[in-house]
Amino acid sequence: MNAPSASADEVCLVDDDASVLRSMQYLLASDGIAVRGFNRPQEFLDYAARNRVPVVVTDIWMEGVTGLEILARMCALSPRPRVIVITARDDLAARATAMAIGPVAVFIKPFDDEQFLTAVHDALAQAAR
Repeated sequence: MNAPSASADEVCLVDDDASVLRSMQYLLASDGIAVRGFNRPQEFLDYAARNRVPVVVTDIWMEGVTGLEILARMCALSPRPRVIVITARDDLAARATAMAIGPVAVFIKPFDDEQFLTAVHDALAQAAR
């Protein structure tokens, strides 16, 4: 593995709702997962252009850049990050589009913390291969 071990198990969170971002950061950190949060999608995309991102958790509906745009841009990166999508709106078209692009999991807010943590650990394990 050429990537530094500090970033090899880091999860990037992208959500424009500051309270959701904080609670997810706390949940992941309390489970021993390294977390980097982004309240603005464009800041995450700038970061991802310069750094290896093994796993990203993104909201779909955000101001400026949607989670679907983030998913599409993640497909262009190498190695391709594992993506978990979260959303407050169960929009079937958005879910179908997201699944076609290839996220690891899709969660509707509010979601079960244990199922979410399991999905994150699975994504990290896949990214390490």
